[in-house]
Amino acid sequence: MAKNLVIVESPAKAKTIKKFLGSNYEVIASNGHVRDLPKSQMGIDVEHDFEPRYITIRGKGELLASLRKEVKKADRIYLATDPDREGEAISWHLSKALKLEDKNYKRITFNEITKNAVKGSLKEARDIDMNLVDAQQARRVLDRLVGYEISPVLWAKIKRGLSAGRVQSVALRMICDREDEINSFIPSEYWTLDALVRPEGSRKAFPAKLVRTPQGKAEIHSESEMKKILSDLKDGELSLKDIKRSKRVKKPPLPFTTSTLQQEAAKKLNFATGKTMRIAQQLYEGVEIKGKGSIGLITYLRTDSVRVSEEAAAAASEYIEKQYGTEYIGVGKRKSDGTKKIQDAHEAIRPTDIALSPVIVKEQLSRDQFRLYQLIYNRFLASRMAEARYESETLKLSSGGYEFGAISTRLEFDGFMAVYVIEDENDENRNLFKGIDEQTRITVEEFVDKQHFTQPPAHYTEGSLVKRLEELGIGRPSTYAPTISTIIARRYIVKENRNLYVTELGEAVNQIMLKGFPVIVDTEFTANLESLLDKIEEGVISWKTVVENFYPDLEEAITAAHEELEHVKIEDEVTDELCEVCGKNLVVKYGPHGKFLACPGFPDCRFTKPYYEKIGVACPECGKEIVLKKTKKGRKYYGCIDNPACEFMSWQRPSSVKCEKCGSIMLEKGNKLVCSKEDCGFVCEKPKASE
Repeated sequence: MAKNLVIVESPAKAKTIKKFLGSNYEVIASNGHVRDLPKSQMGIDVEHDFEPRYITIRGKGELLASLRKEVKKADRIYLATDPDREGEAISWHLSKALKLEDKNYKRITFNEITKNAVKGSLKEARDIDMNLVDAQQARRVLDRLVGYEISPVLWAKIKRGLSAGRVQSVALRMICDREDEINSFIPSEYWTLDALVRPEGSRKAFPAKLVRTPQGKAEIHSESEMKKILSDLKDGELSLKDIKRSKRVKKPPLPFTTSTLQQEAAKKLNFATGKTMRIAQQLYEGVEIKGKGSIGLITYLRTDSVRVSEEAAAAASEYIEKQYGTEYIGVGKRKSDGTKKIQDAHEAIRPTDIALSPVIVKEQLSRDQFRLYQLIYNRFLASRMAEARYESETLKLSSGGYEFGAISTRLEFDGFMAVYVIEDENDENRNLFKGIDEQTRITVEEFVDKQHFTQPPAHYTEGSLVKRLEELGIGRPSTYAPTISTIIARRYIVKENRNLYVTELGEAVNQIMLKGFPVIVDTEFTANLESLLDKIEEGVISWKTVVENFYPDLEEAITAAHEELEHVKIEDEVTDELCEVCGKNLVVKYGPHGKFLACPGFPDCRFTKPYYEKIGVACPECGKEIVLKKTKKGRKYYGCIDNPACEFMSWQRPSSVKCEKCGSIMLEKGNKLVCSKEDCGFVCEKPKASE
């Protein structure tokens, strides 16, 4: 009997696949990549057509030797790595490392690790797709050129150990730009007015919002404007101008793609993108289920397609009918918005078997595996269900040219919301207008006016950053998690309470990149490069042509950067503070957590203490110095030097100028000064003397 060898990436995947194939199939794992570019040097022959030099990854020699022994025994070899560019490249590297050129070998792919999918792939075995391999090679070579050419510039201008990356530098710039927006944001005052009204015969009052004034749309900018409106409405009478009844629907969500899974897992489960992908990989490769062995619970996790196979759609409809009823079955097909290239050979991320509900497999999964599987399962099930239907009523109330509005909704049919709620529904205005018609008398119990201030843009979270990267066409599903992990690991950004903040080091790196390599950190350029990689995958252009066109501009920018960019690294700054051990003047040093004070007599004297940069402003609470500090994760803030005795702190830089309106301390926001007391709202130009 012929002996067949199937090579996959991971032991878990091998274990799951093995049980689907007969005894004449041997399934072994390569444990990921077996060849790569060398770490100690660029590994790209720039002088000879950008030919990459691949070497065996350290520690993989013994594994490759055992793989070669298995290859010799086999009559047929199947390379069954993941169904994407990287998986195709791993298969190609395996074919080279195992010298399969003269062997009977084929490539197989499957979107889910199930018996039907694995056996079906054997019937559709094919040659390695070199267009996919070349697209991955192009990405790898471009990233290597950027990283190995630009990183030495950062070492020379800032400090050693830093790195630049084609996608990570763009992501860092986006976070820095958002930080700049937030820091320069000037809040604007505005007011809202609600009328708390009670219909005749009703026990319950409800709020109606002011939507129009005699001058047009309701825009109230000051307390004086609000007082004028309240004066006009002092009689407290509102008449019912109009009542409209309508129906609306809420469509079910699309099933998950890689990026939407990362976003939703971040929002609902508080998972980092890296954690989401790690757990999803476990669910894809196989989990031990009692009585069934190792089962792949979800389809392939790296995809930007929302397509669902006819078989899976039919199974879902049958399940929904059985569990919920015929009326809950969705009709028609929804497609993703946007025009970007979709890897439609893949499907959306979905459960491989709709009958394996989260409750059934809960005992065999870890807590995090269960939570993520439940999220994926419910989202897919919801995507195949009917839309939710609402009844809606809109009231318009008026008095002397002022118009108030209120909306009441009632859920008529929950549809997909029986299993998956997209967002929390507002229960405040439900079924409030029952029995109201044009003759109903409306009484105003009170007017509720509120002062507000506009809020700055929100800091990026991992989920919102992934969403924005996808919208701009930067990177691909497999790149989002490692990109974010890299800039966190390099301490360019820190994560606090889900939000991403730029560190001092991140700001310095971003400034170097903006000045020296503006094209590299240009979002449009990076997105265009992604489309070129897609064209390589389609066989339209050669990967070396893309690299040849890219490299000369990079080389020119590198030369100019070395010559023109100033050093950011600051030499040891001598301070007036004395070493408590030997009496020498302490100097400012830089460590992994930023600046600190150290004795210049190191290593003979090892005295150190925290460094606090004085900003020349007195603490408003105790009168001592305000200093620049950092959180444990490297985020800058301003606090009293006498902390913890004095608890004053501010994320914005305090100014020595006092508020003309209330006398409080002012904070710098771009070229403006803003009162630290939000309910004051005083804003003025920042004096030149304080710049």
